[in-house]
Amino acid sequence: MIAKIGKGENLYGAISYNQQKIDTEKGQFLLLNKIPERLDNNYSTSYLHQRFEPYLSANIRTEKPVRHISLNPDPADRVSDAQFMEMAQLYMQEMGYGNQPYIVFKHTDIERTHIHIVTVCTGLDGKKIPDSYDHPRSMAICRDLEQRYNLVSATEKQSTGNEQVFRPVDYRAGDVKSQIASVVRHLPKYYKYPSLGTYNALLSLFNITAEEVKGELNGQPKNGLVYFALNEQGEKASNPFKASRFGKHAGLEALQEHFMQSKEQMKNSPVRAVLKNTIEAAMHTTTNETDFKRQLLEQGINTVVRRNDEGRIYGMTFIDHESRTVWNGSALGKNISANVFNDWWKEQAVEQRQNAEQTSIADAPTTGKNVADEKEETHQLFDFLNKEQPNDDTGMIDGFGGLLPEAQAEDYEEQAFAKRMKKKKRRKKL
Repeated sequence: MIAKIGKGENLYGAISYNQQKIDTEKGQFLLLNKIPERLDNNYSTSYLHQRFEPYLSANIRTEKPVRHISLNPDPADRVSDAQFMEMAQLYMQEMGYGNQPYIVFKHTDIERTHIHIVTVCTGLDGKKIPDSYDHPRSMAICRDLEQRYNLVSATEKQSTGNEQVFRPVDYRAGDVKSQIASVVRHLPKYYKYPSLGTYNALLSLFNITAEEVKGELNGQPKNGLVYFALNEQGEKASNPFKASRFGKHAGLEALQEHFMQSKEQMKNSPVRAVLKNTIEAAMHTTTNETDFKRQLLEQGINTVVRRNDEGRIYGMTFIDHESRTVWNGSALGKNISANVFNDWWKEQAVEQRQNAEQTSIADAPTTGKNVADEKEETHQLFDFLNKEQPNDDTGMIDGFGGLLPEAQAEDYEEQAFAKRMKKKKRRKKL
């Protein structure tokens, strides 16, 4: 069973998302905890939202009090409604939310029947329920539930302890070739990616980009691949390295074989439905691009946004570190395509500018999280590389601190574009 924990501030959006499933006969209410039941069993979004208001009103400091959790058994599991309710109660009790108001919804819109739980992490006294290391705690609870209800285990194959440890490339540290080699030689063992674009999206997390080169050899067309190290701005920071210097596995021919295998394996993967569901939930519970990326980041998913020179979004890529797969938004569904996000965030940007002008807080940050917080979250995405110490909450791979969601792009062109836009803004201010 896979658990996803979304953290946000839009409670109404979280309830509305689940209400829409019910309205389209693809979901139903299963359980209300510490929420008064109605005789007619008619629960509107407004009614449910009001039941949480005392908890939200008491909150002073917590900026993201909403918790939107999904529990996803394997498609082969047959779980009754009574079992779903029991699992939800056990999960919430173990996570520390047993005395909180919460709603359990069952979704049947995908092959993997699953449940969503909506709650808040602040009590009537305004204090926040501790959520340190909630991801490893959640995973441990899921393993217990799998045994208790005889469910298919979602535990990933653990490392033998002899695997190569990845680190992002630091072009200033020297021996760039060896640094790139330590990533590209071993990356195919861990991740599935169906195209060069998705491969580059993943490489960008390690400050690397790959370019296809075309030419002729003895009158015959020949294609190849070269790798570059990137700096903090996503710009090329090294000379090109031919793929052949890293072995056949890093070359175009081997990668194309990997692309085909990944595409076939991902085509019918149950991961697709869970990821799509998680992204849709984040779309309903966040109000801007930054919060959307951060909510997914907290659930082990990196978001790569590709924009052209005019700023229009033409591509969305999602890197799911739990399943170790890389997906283009359009492959997940039409409602997760680049055009949808382009229109959505464009409209929100206009609204935010108007609100900022009215309230004179145009320079206010969209979140209270600092850089250190984001670094710690990114560290946790790579815990699978340290499986030989599965119970060590602090056993994160060193060196990923500089990988913030804003800094991840498919290639250096996107980063260069962002840098040019920043320069334009500075010139306007002057």
